[in-house]
Amino acid sequence: METENNNIYGVLAEFRNPKELVDAATSVKKSGYKDFDTYAPFPIHGMEKAMGIKESPLGWIVLGGALTGLIGAVTLMVWVMGYEYPMNISGKPFINIPIYVPIGFELTVLLAAGATVFGMLFLNKLPRLNNPLFGVDRFEKATDDGFFVCIEASDDLFAEEKVTKLFRDSGATHIETVYDSE
Repeated sequence: METENNNIYGVLAEFRNPKELVDAATSVKKSGYKDFDTYAPFPIHGMEKAMGIKESPLGWIVLGGALTGLIGAVTLMVWVMGYEYPMNISGKPFINIPIYVPIGFELTVLLAAGATVFGMLFLNKLPRLNNPLFGVDRFEKATDDGFFVCIEASDDLFAEEKVTKLFRDSGATHIETVYDSE
C-alpha cells in the first residue's frame, strides 16, 4: 500500500502472552514514548504501572457534578421558598431544610451521573467513529487471544524505523505499520 509518511497512524506489534506485553509496555515507556496503548482480551495486572498511567481525574469530575447538583438545588429552593415566593404552608417555616432533602438528593445523583457519562466520553476522546487499527486483520485477535502495543505517529519521538527496532528487540511476533485512511 503506497501512502505518504503523514498518513501513518502508528506501528502495531503483536506479542505472544501477557507477560511479554507488560515487558514491551515497560520498555516503550522507558524509551520515552507517551502516545501508545496496549490491547488485550482481558485486564492485565500491572499494566497501568508498566504504561505509567496516572489515576483518572474522573472521580473529581463526578464530585464536581454532585456538588453542583446539591448546591444548586438547595440554593434554588432556599431562594424560591424563603425570599422570592414565600408561602405560609400549615405554619411551617419558610426555609425548611428537611423538605429539601429528596430534591437535593435527586439532583445530586442526576448531575453526578451526567458528569460521569460526559466526563468519561471527554477523557476517552469519544466518540471516535473509526480507529485505523480496526482495518488491521490481525487486530481482531485483540478480543480473543492477541496482545498488542501500538505507538502512535502523533508521539514526538516517533520514527517508524526506531519503533520497529524497539518492538523487534522486545520480542514482537508481528510488526505492522498502520495507515490512517482519513
